Amino acid sequence: MGKNILFTCTGRRNYLINYFKDALNGNGKIFAADQALLAPALVDADVAIILPNIYDENYISALKEAIIKHKIDAVISLNDLELPILSKHKTELENTGTQVIISNEDVIDTAFDKMETFNFIKQIGLNTPKTFTNFKETKTAIENGTLKFPLVVKPRWGSASIGVDFLETMEELELTFTLQQLKLKKSTLSAVGQHDFDNAILIQEKLDGKEYGMDILNDFEGNYVGTFVREKLSMRAGETDMALSVIDPKFESLGRTIATHLKHIGILDCDVFAVNNKLYLLELNPRFGGGYPFSHEAGINIAAIYIDWLNNIVDVTGHNQYKAGILFSKYDRLMKITSKKLV
Repeated sequence: MGKNILFTCTGRRNYLINYFKDALNGNGKIFAADQALLAPALVDADVAIILPNIYDENYISALKEAIIKHKIDAVISLNDLELPILSKHKTELENTGTQVIISNEDVIDTAFDKMETFNFIKQIGLNTPKTFTNFKETKTAIENGTLKFPLVVKPRWGSASIGVDFLETMEELELTFTLQQLKLKKSTLSAVGQHDFDNAILIQEKLDGKEYGMDILNDFEGNYVGTFVREKLSMRAGETDMALSVIDPKFESLGRTIATHLKHIGILDCDVFAVNNKLYLLELNPRFGGGYPFSHEAGINIAAIYIDWLNNIVDVTGHNQYKAGILFSKYDRLMKITSKKLV
């Protein structure tokens, strides 16, 4: 049965547009929405839609109009900052007859607030870097030896590694912490950080080890399906640039533990460090992440799985051919921007 799927805040995620187009195989259309007329992903979609900024007071009503007009069967967001907004209005949007593939508000809040992420990870008994938001407490921890340089400083509510700094000295920490606060006031994150501005900057120990990305898949009822892992060999602009697929029981166990406690919906993108034979969980991103193409090309077709689930097909094992040792690297390509498909 054909399905119309709308991706919001699509930006440069052309690969997802094309993965889902391939999965639909002509049985439905892919709609891509963004506030920017020139967003590259709009070009590859069957239909491109311009929506207001996600913080515009008319955003949800404009989104509802687009869902109704185009008979959208499912909505998938690709932006961290939009997730809390869609989750809050999920019932309202689904009253149009669509399905918003997003976790509940508690899950989104836990993932979006990096301090809540830290608390969640500790509560379920997993390893994670020491984390602070209070500068005085951080300084005390450094002075008594419980926290050591190098450190990572970043916004508590962040996206795509925006504003991440790596520090080696107390002088750098003092200057960077103040500068981050000033930058936060001017950034797109100011709207989410203003209610607790004094604790809006995160200070975290920097781990030295191998870095991995994990795609943890739950079904649309929050039941665990599987974990798909890649070793990050290089990074660029906060995203995985080259990665090698991995199959390892300890990652499978970690993914299952996270999924069964978090009960997220669909895909969850995670960052993990392996240090001295221990796995440390850093972040939870309840959406398709920039590392998903590496999982997809290694044999797990989550786009096709989503389509099957939307069509009430339960057995999706045929879409899992995941293999270890598959190495891929991203590259840039030019594409001509056209406004022919805009509606």
